[in-house]
Amino acid sequence: MLLEDLMNQAGEDGQSPKKESPLKSLEADLKFYNESIKEVGTEIIVEGISAYPIFVAHQHEVNLGELILDKNDLHTDWSIHASTLEEFVEKGIIHPEKKERFVKHFKDPHEFMCLFVIVPEGANFVFYPYQ
Repeated sequence: MLLEDLMNQAGEDGQSPKKESPLKSLEADLKFYNESIKEVGTEIIVEGISAYPIFVAHQHEVNLGELILDKNDLHTDWSIHASTLEEFVEKGIIHPEKKERFVKHFKDPHEFMCLFVIVPEGANFVFYPYQ
């Protein structure tokens, strides 16, 4: 799923939701964070930590991955943690039997950042292209 797909989802009546999606602010922050996220993702791959870096985007506290971009320090709306497919499997977020399916759909990590976006309504994986 792409971030634009989530932001453009219509309400049940076929109209756009009245309230602006918090994902609009995420898109702005991702443009600001782009180089930093790409650098960390490349480092995760080059150092052999994982071939599948995952970045956790959230506005609250989470215990997943390592904090790399703090919204409070940077005066933005979203914080980003760096994680990996292996941690997601280890913590049971991705079930081991679904790991291969996830890998099959994983986009090129040099072209797209894989985000696990956490919002009050739930969480979802999103692939967002590097600028």
